[in-house]
Amino acid sequence: MKKVVLAFFLMVGMISTVFGQRYAYVDTEYILSQMPEYAEAQTELDKISEEWAKEIETLFADVEKKRKDFAAEAILLPAEIKKQREKEINESEMRAKEMQKKRFGVGGDLFAKREELIKPIQDKIFNAIQEIASDRNLAFVFDKANQSNLLFADPKYDISDQVIRKMGIKIDNN
Repeated sequence: MKKVVLAFFLMVGMISTVFGQRYAYVDTEYILSQMPEYAEAQTELDKISEEWAKEIETLFADVEKKRKDFAAEAILLPAEIKKQREKEINESEMRAKEMQKKRFGVGGDLFAKREELIKPIQDKIFNAIQEIASDRNLAFVFDKANQSNLLFADPKYDISDQVIRKMGIKIDNN
């Protein structure tokens, strides 16, 4: 009998814990759209990315020019010179590909720059969410942005505007 009573109280305790949990959600895309420093960081990333893309395009254009020049002259060149020129063209192409990987590859320069510019902004958002969650005694805060699995969210549980205000940002309702 004591085991049944104990099991009953444990079950009631677990049920009250599950149903007593509080939750909310945020929309980080909306929050980011309200942050001027995010727009500035994104503009800087776009500018850098465009510069690097032009740099790489120039390298590949040089490779193509060398290939066309070689194709036009190949008939007149001796075998040794042909091999040398093909080697130079291949080396130029490898350098262009390496530069492309260095700038835009996984863990490349663009990734590092994005980390440098965006991570402090993300940390600021996370800290504001964490403070609000602590103040309101929330067990969970979900993010409805970026293809989340949140299928429905009642707007009364959206704390995005509170997060924005917590960071000292005036909400732009455009």
